[in-house]
This record gives sequence, C-alpha cells and structure tokens, in this order.
Amino acid sequence: MFNPIDAFLGLFSLDIGIDLGTANTLVYVRGKGIVINEPSWVAVERGTRRVLAIGGEAKEMVGRTPENIIAIRPLRDGVISEFDVTEAMLDYFIRRAHSQLLLPFPRPRVVVGIPSGVTEVEKRAVYDAAISAGAREAFLIEEPMAAAIGAGLPVTDPRGCMVVDIGGGTTEVGVFCLGGVVVSRSLRVAGDEMDEDIMQYVRQKYNLFIGEGMAERVKMAIGSAYPLPEELTMTIRGRNLVSGLPEEIEVSSIEIREALGGSIGIIMDLVKDTLDETPPELVADLMEVGICLAGGGSQLKGLAERVSDETNMRAWVAEDPMTCVARGAGKVLESLDALQQVLVGTDDRRPTRTEF
Repeated sequence: MFNPIDAFLGLFSLDIGIDLGTANTLVYVRGKGIVINEPSWVAVERGTRRVLAIGGEAKEMVGRTPENIIAIRPLRDGVISEFDVTEAMLDYFIRRAHSQLLLPFPRPRVVVGIPSGVTEVEKRAVYDAAISAGAREAFLIEEPMAAAIGAGLPVTDPRGCMVVDIGGGTTEVGVFCLGGVVVSRSLRVAGDEMDEDIMQYVRQKYNLFIGEGMAERVKMAIGSAYPLPEELTMTIRGRNLVSGLPEEIEVSSIEIREALGGSIGIIMDLVKDTLDETPPELVADLMEVGICLAGGGSQLKGLAERVSDETNMRAWVAEDPMTCVARGAGKVLESLDALQQVLVGTDDRRPTRTEF
C-alpha cells in the first residue's frame, strides 16, 4: 500500500544491502560500499527483554554478563530465532547507516540475503523484520546468488558458474546460469560447527574446557583443511575439567585439522553432490572457470586446495570473501530492473517492484 510519508522519507534515505548472517551482519550502502560489519549479537535484560547493546559491544559481554543480562544471537543456522531482537538489531543498523544524514525515520529500500534452504515461513519472518525495522521496500535474495554477484561471477551469462558460500551457520552451494539457479544445496554445517568441533576435541583429548571465543580464535589462527607448508602451533587457555583450575596447553595445526575433519568432510560431500546433479554442459563450463569460495569460512587455510584436490577443478577464494553477500545485495539494488530475476518472493513467486 502506498504511503506518502514513507515515499517522502524515502527520497532522503539510502538503498541498503544486508547480509543478515548468523555470525556477522554486514550492511552495504549504495555508493559507499560496506559501512557496517558487526557481530550478530544482542545483549538484553532478562525478563523485560530490553535491548542493552548490539554488535561488537554485545559480543564482548559473552560469558561476562551478570544474572540480569543475557547476550544472545537472534539468528541460528541463518534464520531468525528471536524475531523481536532481530527487528531491534536491524533497526539499529539501518539507523546507524543513516547516522550522517540526521534523518529521524529512515525509510530505505533493502535487499536482504537469506539461505537457499529456508522455508516460506522463515522467508516471511525476514521480510517482516525488515519492514518492521523501517524499510519502505524489502526484497529477498538467496545468499549463494548474492555471493556470486558480489564476487563478480557472470550469473546472467549463458556460461555456468559455481559458488560455495561458507558462513557461520550455513554452507550453501549454488550453480548459476542465465540469471537463475540451476542447482542449489544448503547445509547447516559451517563455522559454528567448526568451533564446536574444536571445543569437543580439546575437551576429549586434554580434559580442557574452552569457550566459543577461544575456539574461534584457534580456528582462525591455525585451523586448516589441507596440510600446510609449515605447520603452526598456538597456546590456548581454559579450565581443566578434572582439577577445576585454569590451565594452558599448546596445540598444533595438525591436531586442529583432525578436529575439523568431520565438518570439512561433510562440506566436501555437499560440493561433490551438487556437482553430481549439475548438467554435464555446465560441468564443462565449471572446469574452465573453476569454483568460487565465499563467506568467512572460505578463509580457512588450505580450503581451496582441499576443494581442488577432491573435485579435480580449480578452486579460488573471492576477493574479500566475508563481504560478498552484502556487496551482491547492494549491486542488485544498483541494477534492480536488470537483476529483478535473481530476487525471490515469499510465496514462490518472483517479486515485482510493487508486489510488497
């Protein structure tokens, strides 16, 4: 329904692309690029659910909050689990993107990335959260498609291309041609599960309990999917489960690679299953252009080499892989008429500019 106030405020608002991720939320502003890259954490007051902090400030509170405060991630496995908190987080990021404009009630057009395997109810939840947070128009795009566009792949050409997007909550694989999705697979095994693998491994082998933050730092520092030219070591700190006292140990990249073996193996199977369902003509294209890796998880050391080794295809990591989805969503807004076909509706229909 046309709202003249929203239309007027929209004249002064910015077009925004949002990667609403399980681990991080990124905001792309048309003409400016990525302006926000914050952890998807919100600190709320128990009982009242009043929001106290959002983003990096909230993440710093994890494991350190008093009883009356809880730090939560309102998205799990790429979908909304806490609607009101997600709405508050989106509202905060939209207002922050407009902070230099001194606009009291921004009404932007928004493109939001969603996992390819979500249900219609989950799609609608994302759309409703964006509208409730102040968007005058909201469009949805599947994250692998957005990642491919953000990585500069020619998704509208008659030649096929492929992207593997590894985020915090989901891993998604897509093969694209002529602006459409030919094959798409989504799996709720990604960065979070890798962190959990490291925590479990250290607990079982060393009787040492470490938190999610420490596990993530270990993964980023010495985690790998393929043997490294020079193996690394790192000192980690936690609580000994036998004595209950603080303890520190040294672990190697060989051990962490062993810990990550299960999750990496599942992701490799997903990639191979997707290739198995891809038409042979497109497989021939992919053998020429290779497989693009995107998302924060693609930065795991040796992952491109592992994919190449198991698929017999060249694999390469996109430039600035963490921002691919947000940049792709932003590029869609910049060419909304030309790229209309890549958007998804909330009821299996292609959206139009006025549908919502």
